[in-house]
Amino acid sequence: MINNITMGNMANQPISKAAVTPGEAQASFANTLKAAINNVNSQQIASDKKTEALASGQIDDLHDVMITAQKASITLEASVQMQRKAIDAYNEIMRMQV
Repeated sequence: MINNITMGNMANQPISKAAVTPGEAQASFANTLKAAINNVNSQQIASDKKTEALASGQIDDLHDVMITAQKASITLEASVQMQRKAIDAYNEIMRMQV
């Protein structure tokens, strides 16, 4: 992306450095992806713990267990859909002729 440079004055202007380097962008994306996966994992663990506690008789609130299980299910389904979209986008880019 070229910042504050018009096409007519391009020869007269110095080329500005991009705000984010590719390495920084990759690290940011990796951190965001890792955080999202950790969130899915923590939702699944919370659901498993509440289900085990209900089965062992430690808690009696079935509604809370079902809500936690549904949250974990929705989080997992959303992450699977995002994975599919990312793979579809990658495949579409790979099909482009340059």
